[in-house]
Amino acid sequence: MKEKRKNIKQQHILQLLMTVMIILLVNIIGSFIFTRFDLTSEKRYTLSKTTLKMLKELDDYVYFKVYLDGEYPAGFKRLHNETQEMLDEFKAYSKFIQYEFINPSANPNKKLVENLHQQLMSKGLSPTNLFVKTKSGSSQQIIFPGAIATYQEKEMPVQLFNSQIGVPPEEVLNNSIQSLEFNMANAIKKLTIKEKAKVAFVTGHGELEPKRIADIAWRLSEYYDVSLVKIDEKINSLRTVVHEKNNTISYKNKCKALIIAKPDSTFSEKDKFIIDQFIMRGGKVLMLIDPVFASMDSLQNSYSTISMPLPLNLEDMLFKYGVRLNTNLILDLNAVPIPMVTGQVGDRPQQSLLPWYFFPLLTPSIKHPIVNNLNAIKTEFISSIDTVGSPSIHKTILLQTSRHSRILNSPCPIRLDIIMKQPDVRLYSKPPQNVAVLLEGQFESVFKNRILPELADSKEIGFLDKSRKTAICVISDGDIIKNQFRYDNGKNIPLPLGYDKYTNQTFGNADLILNIMNYLCDDSGLIAIRSRELKMRLLDKTKLEDNLFFWQIVNVLLPALFVIVFGILQFIIKKNKYARTI
Repeated sequence: MKEKRKNIKQQHILQLLMTVMIILLVNIIGSFIFTRFDLTSEKRYTLSKTTLKMLKELDDYVYFKVYLDGEYPAGFKRLHNETQEMLDEFKAYSKFIQYEFINPSANPNKKLVENLHQQLMSKGLSPTNLFVKTKSGSSQQIIFPGAIATYQEKEMPVQLFNSQIGVPPEEVLNNSIQSLEFNMANAIKKLTIKEKAKVAFVTGHGELEPKRIADIAWRLSEYYDVSLVKIDEKINSLRTVVHEKNNTISYKNKCKALIIAKPDSTFSEKDKFIIDQFIMRGGKVLMLIDPVFASMDSLQNSYSTISMPLPLNLEDMLFKYGVRLNTNLILDLNAVPIPMVTGQVGDRPQQSLLPWYFFPLLTPSIKHPIVNNLNAIKTEFISSIDTVGSPSIHKTILLQTSRHSRILNSPCPIRLDIIMKQPDVRLYSKPPQNVAVLLEGQFESVFKNRILPELADSKEIGFLDKSRKTAICVISDGDIIKNQFRYDNGKNIPLPLGYDKYTNQTFGNADLILNIMNYLCDDSGLIAIRSRELKMRLLDKTKLEDNLFFWQIVNVLLPALFVIVFGILQFIIKKNKYARTI
């Protein structure tokens, strides 16, 4: 018996030594080989190759100050935890990632708290009002669900909570969590970028004035070298000579992308040729085109006006590339409200916000990186787009109107009095209308077999009849990129793009334009992260309320019952085992 016990004791000691040796060996191997395992079904904690590459190339510290610390409801606690886990993932791959969580309202001095809040807003973080239930009722709390990222001497705001109009709170929270990797990696990219690609706004055809695109130009300047370019029929306005050899001249584009923002006058054939050849050399283009002229300015002194087709001489080019802009206006019951005088209080007019059906509100519904989890888009006098021909061009519909649309072919009347009447739903029965299309592939020149006579004999033409792989985005509303103003001491101060001063709401227009340009110009593939999707695992609130007592019993008694049964089984097994041994 003693010999048997001695052998058992030696076996236990040997097992302990083997376990210690295995642990030491695993730690030694782990110090040389780094890996992490993501066992979630949707690979929630697996960073993209683009993010990993960016983290490994960091040469200095990026410091995140996250303003999500404090006593918040469960939803924001979840956002806090997911943000911390994402930053821990970043830290695992780069020693240059550091962070801290801060409660911006923790200081008992209210004046200091207000000053900090003002500083955060001035740095670009948007506050969110929370209504928190307390024992005495409820209280309002201002939080800043965002972070300030710092790299060397540069700072960048990172908005972690992405509000979406008309989307349930749980889904908004889930979408915000889905966007965490992109938002943080995008901030690092903007902070560490060394050489910016060039992007130019085309002028000379009645496009929007610089003050009308001031906000988006400033936002784009964080990524790109932004400028204005007037083509003015100059053949080399968008290109430069690379080299000349054996009487052959090679050219390259001066910029990576063009933005054509709401032109209102005709493009000459030569200007169109220059843009076409820019595309043939791989240039990317965002076109925001109004095929119909309609303006709220015409309704300032009159309750009605007429919309008219706008001849821009771009129709054949767009048709060749794969789209047709229709000369119509779309009305939609899902519309942005505008202020209207609805009565009189004393000698003062009473204003109300009423939906203006000529300003459709677009809610993105596809999972493309450009529009995934994007807030609703504000439009003004928008037209429909058809995709045509060009089987070699891949066409992606980015934006559509709602299922309650109506189409008026131009010329057509625009009357303010429709806003005062109850709409006839039977008239708004058109299916969703396409209003934004992404075209990708190799385009054929619209000037193939018909070069302009004044250029036919020129040695400097450098004509290409087919493009390399490139992309064009066409939107049938030029106002999407236009910012509003506030008047201060006689000056027009540009408001953020997407902010509507009448409803005090911020729509997703700025994010849409930034996403489009990043998609067109992004060689790293960072924008593709926006298409990742995390599954929502939410409780069925109806079932929970109907069977509340049952689920309370299950959650309280079942774990205790399981522990008791497990203990009894363990006792029986050990009793039988040691009884046989004795």
